[in-house]
Amino acid sequence: MKRNWKKLAAVCVCAAMSVTMLAACGGKGEGGSAKSGKTTLTLGIWDEKQRDAMEQLAKAYEKEQKDVTIEIQLTPYKGGEYWTKLEAAATGGKAPDVFWLNVLHLDAYVEGGILADLTDAVKKTDIADSFPETLVSNYVRDGVNYAVPKDFDTNALWYNKEIFDKAGVEYPTDDMTYEDLVALAEKLKAAGLPDGVYPFACPVDFQTWYYQTVFANGGYILNKDKTETGYTDEKTQAGIQCWIDMIDKGLSPSAAALSETTADAMFEGGQLAMNFAGSYMVPEYAGNDAIAGKIDCVEIPTFNGIEDNCINGLGYAVYEGSKNKEEAIAFATWMGSKEAMKIQGETGVVISARTDAQEYFANANPNYHLAAYTNHAEKAYPLPVCPKAAELYDLEATYLQKAYNGEQPLAEVCKELKKEADALLTK
Repeated sequence: MKRNWKKLAAVCVCAAMSVTMLAACGGKGEGGSAKSGKTTLTLGIWDEKQRDAMEQLAKAYEKEQKDVTIEIQLTPYKGGEYWTKLEAAATGGKAPDVFWLNVLHLDAYVEGGILADLTDAVKKTDIADSFPETLVSNYVRDGVNYAVPKDFDTNALWYNKEIFDKAGVEYPTDDMTYEDLVALAEKLKAAGLPDGVYPFACPVDFQTWYYQTVFANGGYILNKDKTETGYTDEKTQAGIQCWIDMIDKGLSPSAAALSETTADAMFEGGQLAMNFAGSYMVPEYAGNDAIAGKIDCVEIPTFNGIEDNCINGLGYAVYEGSKNKEEAIAFATWMGSKEAMKIQGETGVVISARTDAQEYFANANPNYHLAAYTNHAEKAYPLPVCPKAAELYDLEATYLQKAYNGEQPLAEVCKELKKEADALLTK
C-alpha cells in the first residue's frame, strides 16, 4: 500500500489552520469481538450535533446486519484535531474503519494510500443515479471512487424580520439579484439602524461569499489541470471586489471587525439585518432563542443573472488498512441508501446528499424557508480542490484581507497572491 505520510501530515497541519471548512475524525480499526462473535466497525465523525443521527443510523444497520456492531468515535474538528488524530491513527494502522471525509482532504489522502477503492461496491448500488452528479464526482479520482456522498451544504440569505420591521423596509425575496441586495442594504442604512447594527456582512469568506460570485461572473480559482490560479483574471477580481464595495459603502462591518467577531455571531447577536449562511448553521440559528422566532431565509441573490451558489459536503470513506474492509465497504455504501439518507435527513441537522432525501431537511424545520438551500442545488458550483487546497485557501485569505482592509488595491493583492499561489502549486 502506497504511503506518503510526510506529505499527508503536512496537509493535516495546514488543515488545522483553515477555519472555514468542515472536516472528519479518527480512532481504532481493530477486528470484531471474540466474545460476541460480531464484527465491530468504527465510524469516525467530528460533529456532536450529528451524533444522534449517526447513532440512529448505526442502530438501523445493526438491525439489518445482526453480526455487525457499529462503534461511533467522535473527535472535534476544532483546531484540526480530527485530521491530526486521523493521520496519526492511519500511521499506526488503527484508523476508523469508516470515517467522514471532505473534498479538501481527498487528494492528499488518496496520495497517502489511506483510502479504500469503493468503485465496484458503488457500481452495485443506485448511488450513481440517485445523487447529484457533482457530489458523486467530487470523490472520484482517475476513475476510482473513494467515498459515498453523505450530505451537502449550500448557502442562503438570512434576515432578521424584527430589524426590517422597525426600519420599515420590505423583506428579501427569492428572486433578488446582487444589485437588489445592495439596494436593500442601502434602504436599511438610510432608515437609520441602531448603533452597532449593519445591513449586511462581507467577511473574507470563500465558500459562502466570494467564490459564488467569482464563478457566476465567469472567473476561476484553479485552471482545469490545477497548475495555475486565476486571481489576476478580471472576472475573478470583479467577483471579489463586489463585496469590498459594500464594506466601502458602510453596508457591512469592516473586515477587521469581522475577523474578530464572525458574521454568524453578529447575526445571532442582532447586529446584522442580513447574513449569508451555510445550511450547517440552521441548527445553530434555530436553537438560539434570542433570534429563532425573528428570522427566515431566502435564496442567494443571482449575480449577472446566474445562480451563484457554492456546494460542498462530506462523504463516507473506508480505511484501506481496515481489518474488516469488506464489511466496512458494505456499511459505507449502505449509508448512501434511501433508508439511511431518510434517517439522516429527518433529524434536520444536515441536507442528505441523496436527491430523494433532500426534502427532509426542510420538512424538519418548517418554520423557515429552507427550500432556499435545495431549490437550485443542481446548479451549484463545487469547491476548487487540489492536493494543496488547504494551504491555498489560507494563503488566499491572508492576501485578500489586505484588500478588504483597504491596505492595497485588489488588483495589486491578486498579482502578489497569484505569484505565491502558483509557486505553491508547483511544489
